[in-house]
Amino acid sequence: MMQAHRSRAGSSPRAQSGPASAVFGCHMEDHTKRVQPVPLPAMQQNLNYMYPQIFWVDGCADASTSCHPASPVAPFPPPVPDRRKKPKSSKERSSVSFLVIFLLILLALTGAGLSMFQIFHLEKELAELRESVNADRIPPALEKLIGQESKPVKKEARKAAHLTGNPTQRNLPLEWEPVSGHAFTSGIQYRDQGLVINETGLYFVYSNVLFRGRHCDNEVLTHVVYKRNPASPGSHVLMEDKRINYCTKEKMWARKSYLGALFKLRERDSLYVNVSRIDLVNSEESKTFFGLFKL
Repeated sequence: MMQAHRSRAGSSPRAQSGPASAVFGCHMEDHTKRVQPVPLPAMQQNLNYMYPQIFWVDGCADASTSCHPASPVAPFPPPVPDRRKKPKSSKERSSVSFLVIFLLILLALTGAGLSMFQIFHLEKELAELRESVNADRIPPALEKLIGQESKPVKKEARKAAHLTGNPTQRNLPLEWEPVSGHAFTSGIQYRDQGLVINETGLYFVYSNVLFRGRHCDNEVLTHVVYKRNPASPGSHVLMEDKRINYCTKEKMWARKSYLGALFKLRERDSLYVNVSRIDLVNSEESKTFFGLFKL
């Protein structure tokens, strides 16, 4: 096996360099001394296979052989230009100076104007003070200046009244409690079981009556609010409520009647409340009441 390999490996280089010379493009006559065969190991040789010759060729060893030129080196970047601001010209400096001087002059004139206005205002207040001393009167503007305040005007209380039921009543129209409990009168007079108006205007009038009984006779229940005035004879009904079929026989019952509306009342008008059955009226203050207030 070694002899066969040697015979093939030791054959003439010219006879075996045909394919290799075609591949590498070099003349073997010029490089016979530089081409050396590389034998394969004995354990990997196949005697029945014709192995091609393998050569190491240094194509650039000879000066006559052309080599690829090296890639050009990138040039250095250009220098960064100087971006520093150039010094301003004399015209620009003069314009800036003129602007600063103008602003300073404007500020000074503004301060002088405010000072003159303040002086004028103080002179005016001084003149008013002299006039008030002569007239023994202090004007309202100077009252705040010297710490004296005018006395606040007391607002007149709203005219209103709220009356509650009176458990001792026996006659009609209904009698009321004007003071105790939730009852009160303000600018309205309670007299002769009615409310007397002392100033013409718009008033909201209301009345609530609770009827309660042990036996039912289905008698008509009437609840009326009316007014009187000495200047006109008779009475004038303002509001009225009638109830029928309000109970069932042989059972206790209770029914509420409420009246409320807005009226224009005149001075000296007197308002009253009347019912058809005084004995059925419940006199608790939260269930039977009468009142009004001026808008």
